[in-house]
Amino acid sequence: MTHGASATTALLLSASQPITTLSLEDALAALQSSSQGLTQFDAEQRHEQFGANALPPARHRPLLLRFLDQLRHFMALLLWSAGAMAFLAQTPALGWAIWSVVLINAAFSFWQEFQAERTLAALTAVLPITVRTYRDGAIQRVPIAELVPGDVIELEQGDQVPADCRLLAATGLYLNVSVLTGESLPVLREPAQQQRLLSTAEAMNLLPAGSSIAAGHGQALVYATGINTEFAQVAQLSAGTERSRSTLELEVGRIVRTITALALTMGGLSFLASLLLVKVSVQESLVFSIGIIVANVPEGLLPTVTLALALAVRRMAAERALVRRLSAVDSLGCVTVICTDKTGTLTANAMAMQDTWTSDEPLLLLAAGLCSNATLEVGDSTETALIKGALERGVDIEQERPQFPRVQEAAFDSERRMMSVLVHWQADRRWSEPSEWMVLSKGAPLELIGRCTHWLQAGEISALTEASRSLAISANDVMARQGYRVIAVACKPCATAELHESNLILLGLVGLYDPPRTGVQGAIACCKQAGIKVTMVTGDYGLTAQAIARQIGLLEGPLHGPVDPLRVIHGYDLDRLSDAQLRQVIKFRSRLVFARMAPEQKLRLVQAYKALGEVVAVTGDGVNDAPALRAADVGIAMGRSGTDVAREAADIVLVDDNFSTIVSAVRQGRAVYQNIRHFILYVMASNVAEVAPFVTMLLLRIPAALTVLQILAIDLGTDMLPALGLGAEPAQLEAMQQPPRRTTEHVLNRAVLRRAYLVIGLAEAVLAMLGYAMVWARHGVDLAGLQDLAPALLHHAASPQLMAYQREAASVALGSIVFAQAGAVWACRSERLPAWSAALRLRPNALIWAGVGLELSAFVLLQAWAPLRQLLQMAPIPSQFWWWLLCCAPAVVLVDGIHKRITNLRSVRSL
Repeated sequence: MTHGASATTALLLSASQPITTLSLEDALAALQSSSQGLTQFDAEQRHEQFGANALPPARHRPLLLRFLDQLRHFMALLLWSAGAMAFLAQTPALGWAIWSVVLINAAFSFWQEFQAERTLAALTAVLPITVRTYRDGAIQRVPIAELVPGDVIELEQGDQVPADCRLLAATGLYLNVSVLTGESLPVLREPAQQQRLLSTAEAMNLLPAGSSIAAGHGQALVYATGINTEFAQVAQLSAGTERSRSTLELEVGRIVRTITALALTMGGLSFLASLLLVKVSVQESLVFSIGIIVANVPEGLLPTVTLALALAVRRMAAERALVRRLSAVDSLGCVTVICTDKTGTLTANAMAMQDTWTSDEPLLLLAAGLCSNATLEVGDSTETALIKGALERGVDIEQERPQFPRVQEAAFDSERRMMSVLVHWQADRRWSEPSEWMVLSKGAPLELIGRCTHWLQAGEISALTEASRSLAISANDVMARQGYRVIAVACKPCATAELHESNLILLGLVGLYDPPRTGVQGAIACCKQAGIKVTMVTGDYGLTAQAIARQIGLLEGPLHGPVDPLRVIHGYDLDRLSDAQLRQVIKFRSRLVFARMAPEQKLRLVQAYKALGEVVAVTGDGVNDAPALRAADVGIAMGRSGTDVAREAADIVLVDDNFSTIVSAVRQGRAVYQNIRHFILYVMASNVAEVAPFVTMLLLRIPAALTVLQILAIDLGTDMLPALGLGAEPAQLEAMQQPPRRTTEHVLNRAVLRRAYLVIGLAEAVLAMLGYAMVWARHGVDLAGLQDLAPALLHHAASPQLMAYQREAASVALGSIVFAQAGAVWACRSERLPAWSAALRLRPNALIWAGVGLELSAFVLLQAWAPLRQLLQMAPIPSQFWWWLLCCAPAVVLVDGIHKRITNLRSVRSL
């Protein structure tokens, strides 16, 4: 498609004369529109005709194939093999049981992954993107999906172009068309009629969908929407989208491979040992090796990881942080530095006019309002505050604008730090001398005062001497020390319609105040406690930034004191520092304010922090923030005040633009990692107890205290729900009471292995084997006697009475592990607190309570229901052994509590 003449819009546009070659009037006429856009009725009619302005949904891998993926990963293949070995060993019941475990886990993993993808997709609807559109002659915000051909829209810097558009008016408008051409440099766009036929990306008066406004602003006519846009034609819709794996999922994948290799090794060794040392048959040896393999495989690990990530995304969404990339959830847990904007993030985004410094306030406010593109309802918070403040003081800017037609505009940019307009003044009497044209400027005080040669004092125009210049700068500093954003306003009468930003006349200063957000001070303190450095990065004046930083507790010192040169660094000072010097500055100072920062300096700061090994989260809202957002480990865009480009570049979007939400998101990121670690600890501890019967069989040459089916009953029937409860733990307060974890730190580290194998797991194994031995001792059989009985029991050649004793002993061993695991789940909730302290200090977890209740109920069902008891080769447990089972849970909690106490004491002594 070229020039927007699609089949659908052929009713409105002529293919023989593309829209690029039409005059503005002819383009509007061709689309049966006007400079005031469409009526709401016409827009609704066209929406029915042309459909929604949206691309078709991307194709996903078929659900059946995605389910099959869950049946062929490394751990599943191992269990498939174990099931096949069971069939070879002529134990079909065991084979079917193992394969059932594979299918159940696959179904659960598939469902959790499907739900996670649906959650991520649904979050996009929480933050609908709108565009300023003329409907019924008035500008209003309309969802992009409701745009139709013929709509007239307003676009400004940072906006994503929502449909193929013909430019109607533009002021310094530069377009980023890299999405179509790959060229990253912005190109100029002008509304003039084109004589030559050019492609959509090349035509000077077209704005293709998917491009973005790099600078300036303009008005455009929509001529193609949805699938009829150029972007839809080139998009690779058939490629589909695959969710990228987070670093946590990759880490867990490595754990699975490690444990699987360990299981295979132990299974092979047990096969040889049972065959050569215990002298059992090949069939029995194969069954025992299957038991070792199954006991070591953490069947619920993968679905739990998916569940933890999905729950984190949902919880973050509930706290107003929308995750765009799942990998960001894990990265949040490692964040060591947050580089945050000031306005709207640390402050309440409630900018209001507080004070003025001028000898003619009505003229000052009129000039400031005319040098603005905002209205009372639409525009940047600073601009709308000016308009509202002027109205409150008796100057209605919206009524004044028609009297002073704008001729030219020099848009604000981060280098000049000012904006200027040329208006037709028409000798208005509010200026002392008649003038046909007037340049009006507003911007950063120091920069604007530097362009002034005169000032308005008591109605008289006087030369701006060094003394008067110092007076103006002092007035600026007085306002800035109170946390005000100060804007200088100047003008220059002209005899000709030419805009020059020099030899201006200073009219005065306007002080705007945006108070700190509620809760930000607590969030800053929370970051300090969590070992996270907070750095304010703002374009504001240093004194203003310092005042707000001290109000929120980021910096110490008197609220209205002078600038702290050690903590407040200006952009022009940053330019004087080499990269090595900058790294030295930020390395040894934890609380910093960077003021008067340009976007490229923000990127440099992020890169400097990363060069020091810091994990950086950075906030941004403007189009020029996109490079810093992409460079950061976690890019965070503003949902309310942010531009489309910033949101597209970010990993997370804050719906409420609130710094406290970032801290909540970091807490959730840390919680995910902790939950997975706690889950792995819990599962590996039970694996030790499950392996112990086969190890003692080989070492002591006694019967195995558990069968493979009984191990599967523990893993799937009783352990699964408590384990999932650990994976779904809400973020705890203790997550923000310790430093960030290192990116090189593994989930499965020495501390986890020690607690799993030598503390909780060993305690469970000892309790299980003691329970097994006590049953035999009750029947008068000691260790030597059990060794003598082992061959007959292993070959199923013992008397029915002895086989009944074996089943009874195995039932007690299994019950010991189940009840011990009920205690272990509480012990695993915290890495530092004993279970009794964690129960009081941590947030309650209903899923763990439900899981433990169902776990114990499932065991009681195994005991009560004869067919199930017979299938698992169990026997009723004598009443005198139930007390033993009840003691297993507190015994594990006590052992783990003692270990934590010793570990904590060692940590204190090492400080």
